[in-house]
Amino acid sequence: MLNDIEHHLGAVERRVVSLERDGAPARAVILRRIYKTTIDDLWNAVTNKERLPRWFARVEGELKIGGHYQVENNAGGEIVQCDPPNMFSLSWVFGEDVSWVDVELKAESSDTACLTLMHTARLSPLWDQFGPGAVGVGWELGLLGLALHLADSKAEKLDEETFAASVEGKAFGRGSSAKWGAAAISAGEDPDKALASASRVAAFYTDETEVG
Repeated sequence: MLNDIEHHLGAVERRVVSLERDGAPARAVILRRIYKTTIDDLWNAVTNKERLPRWFARVEGELKIGGHYQVENNAGGEIVQCDPPNMFSLSWVFGEDVSWVDVELKAESSDTACLTLMHTARLSPLWDQFGPGAVGVGWELGLLGLALHLADSKAEKLDEETFAASVEGKAFGRGSSAKWGAAAISAGEDPDKALASASRVAAFYTDETEVG
């Protein structure tokens, strides 16, 4: 299944939206992907502590409204909204940076369901340097891992370091970065700036020299 990188890149819809958060300029990075499963199974896959480590990471804490969570070796925060099996919202705290993640699920048919993830962050030097790919590529890797898990629940979790060093992984990193650059341009970003940011993201994920 990992041989078809173009399929996985094409399965994700990407958007970038300008908005305000708490009175400050912000950007929302939005990913949408349809999975061949029911909405209830998709909800279980993205909220069940037993299943999360199989495709994403170990998550500790109270997974309920007002509960605090911690992703292993990553961000933590508070769950501020939860409406099973339709949506949940949480704060995303990494170091001293605070952003916000909203996940919405919707049944497309009796055996397909759509996941939409929106990550909102205030404008910062990180955004200026890397643009939407700073979080977009990472979340897209997560959606890839989810696709592999839903296709085969007994499959081993995708090892991101091994994958990143592979031919397929480098193609994914370059392809996802380029598509986030295109999404930034579609949202009104200066093309030269967006392409330069996408090149930096690609270099980070592929461990290759930045182009340009």
